[in-house]
Amino acid sequence: MPELPEVETVRRGLNLVTLNQTIQGGDVLLDRTLADPSSAVNFLAGLQGTKIVQWQRRGKYLLAELVRDSEAGREDKAGKEDREGAQARSHEPHNNPSIQHPKSNIQNGYEPGAMSLPNPQSPISNPHLAGFLGVHLRMTGQLLWVNSAEPLPKHTRVRLFFASGHELRFVDQRTFGQMWWVPPGMAPEAIMTGLQALGPEPFSEEFSVSYLYEQLHHRHRPIKSALLDQAIVAGIGNIYADEALFLSGIRPEKLCTRLSHNQVKQLHANIVQVLLDSIEAKGTTFSTFRNVEGVNGNYGGRAWVYARDGQPCRTCGTVIARLKLAGRSAHFCPRCQK
Repeated sequence: MPELPEVETVRRGLNLVTLNQTIQGGDVLLDRTLADPSSAVNFLAGLQGTKIVQWQRRGKYLLAELVRDSEAGREDKAGKEDREGAQARSHEPHNNPSIQHPKSNIQNGYEPGAMSLPNPQSPISNPHLAGFLGVHLRMTGQLLWVNSAEPLPKHTRVRLFFASGHELRFVDQRTFGQMWWVPPGMAPEAIMTGLQALGPEPFSEEFSVSYLYEQLHHRHRPIKSALLDQAIVAGIGNIYADEALFLSGIRPEKLCTRLSHNQVKQLHANIVQVLLDSIEAKGTTFSTFRNVEGVNGNYGGRAWVYARDGQPCRTCGTVIARLKLAGRSAHFCPRCQK
């Protein structure tokens, strides 16, 4: 399943290619891809004639802010300034030593503040919005920006046609992905109810060491399972939970109640670090993840433990092991992690 770095990679790619172009129509090839409205006619009618002025991300959800053509001009100037500012910040060095790990020699070049983090709990501040387009990629979903003349992939579920002659295709082999149209004046979480249960973003001020310790110290469950709980922290999945635990020297089956404050502090730092490292690498591709241009992510080649069972640890040479926790695989080094 695409996790925060993969979804953030898609968000950034979409902001480079889809903005301020009129959605002229679309085609829903699999009705159950639509979470709300369930009617393809109503879904496409809500989007037709709108332009996307910004893609945002909340956890693993994508949210596109929509305006009607008459409002697109005023949004374009503000959106361009925001994008240029974000691109400038993305090339500034990241100088916060609290999230640097001595094992990591990757210069990530990203600031947490440069990432677009919407707050769906806040009132809608832009009265000109024509609603939102929401997307959750789930296990195998892909959003691909292609010329409309490109052959249609077998597992294409939804197509959105743009005035530029391009289209945005939602391709999903396993068919678990979902899309929403949120009408004007509605808060996204009122329609996309999964947003209501999300914990803080890993790069937000709310996700502090004290917050994480408070969430973990009383829980009698394996730390790996806790990190996958989206109500504790949004966006982390199997890959980056394994990676952060390795960098912290913590076994995935260790109970949360047995973690010291210093261990939680180190884990907090490494959660942030490994997410930044993967965003720099444009995510991880082990099976189906692609960015909007259909290109694989590169983090898999530098992973410490995830999907490396049977291979030597990059640090000590011990064979990487795998175990099952609540039906999910956990990868770890028996020597480096205690």
